Amino acid sequence: MIRYELPSRWILYDSNAVMAALVEAKSAVRALTTLPYQKSWVEALQELQLKREVAGTSRIEGAEFTERELDEAVRTNVSPEELHTRSQRQARAAMQTYRWIGELPADRPTSADLVREVHRRLVTGCDEDHCPPGVLRGRDYNVTFGIPQHRGAEGGPACEEAFAGLLQAAQTEFHDHDPLVQAMALHYHLAAMHPFLDGNGRTARAMEALLLRRAELTDRAFVAMSNYYYDEKPAYLRILSEVRQGGHDLTPFLIFALQGVRIQCERLTAEIRKHMQRALFRDTMYSLFHRLKTKRKRVIGARQVEILKVLLEQKEAGVLELFKKTEFAYKSVKDGTKAFVRDLSQLEALQAIRVSEGPPNFPDRTVSINLDWPQEIDEGEFLRRMKSMPKGKTFKFLT
Repeated sequence: MIRYELPSRWILYDSNAVMAALVEAKSAVRALTTLPYQKSWVEALQELQLKREVAGTSRIEGAEFTERELDEAVRTNVSPEELHTRSQRQARAAMQTYRWIGELPADRPTSADLVREVHRRLVTGCDEDHCPPGVLRGRDYNVTFGIPQHRGAEGGPACEEAFAGLLQAAQTEFHDHDPLVQAMALHYHLAAMHPFLDGNGRTARAMEALLLRRAELTDRAFVAMSNYYYDEKPAYLRILSEVRQGGHDLTPFLIFALQGVRIQCERLTAEIRKHMQRALFRDTMYSLFHRLKTKRKRVIGARQVEILKVLLEQKEAGVLELFKKTEFAYKSVKDGTKAFVRDLSQLEALQAIRVSEGPPNFPDRTVSINLDWPQEIDEGEFLRRMKSMPKGKTFKFLT
């Protein structure tokens, strides 16, 4: 068993070894936080990231729940009594804690009282039957964890000394280091000393999330690091153990966690760019189809816009599914099915959509949106293609 030793320095690492990972992480943060965005996009992404964070931090601890059970647990109007498992109650408490963290003023000190409050919120309603919320372990209350087995700081005075020393450092010597490093150092040390009877990992990751919000990662760019740690759980636990055995040298954990910041920021950046592409596509779509001059072409164009609107929302759809979702637009057409197929053919000829080669039976094919279309077409090319469209009987999907 590996016993806990009080660090001689609370932030110890090889700055040269960490530098490349730190630069990459900060570059990814910068790329994310300087992207233009619409508030509605980011609010939706924030909710998704928060759910990923809660799922990740709970599952690292062994929680098991289906997506439906997780959705039930994180609903804002659910009470602990309505949830059937401890895992669901833990997820509910985590969601409420992260929402509370998101509302904290940026100048609130990273104090012992703050960590106790985070722990209290994380275990209340799910774990207080065996873990006093916000209370450090007392004398003779010791914990072991991990593989190989580690022992947290001895309960009582030793635990209190380590906890107080860490939070004192968080308000003093931590400030000599990059904010990302501060967040990860606090995460590691809380996990290493295990100051509470339960909920230590959740508390460590929540405090890291709090500090990351202050490290250039604004509310619109919350990154779900717990989701990354869960995806990489074997490496996560192994590296935490390696740092503990290496005299609290944070170098390997910082490299690992900074890589997670880069990966999560890049994922978020890609998602926001997809929102930007959809917005540009939508603007181009309305602009071009509104330029059709004859009444007949405008009617056809209006139907095609309905097809594109569905595909913008879900990226792709089977032909039959797509027809069902746009069938209302063909009610006044004598043969709605043929009109729908002709519209798909025109949109493919315009290169606004792609139809999979797939099986020979057309209804079994998949239709997807071409988000690069706005960069590939202008008004003149659009009108030229519309003018050169073949007559209905020659469309390949009707043969």
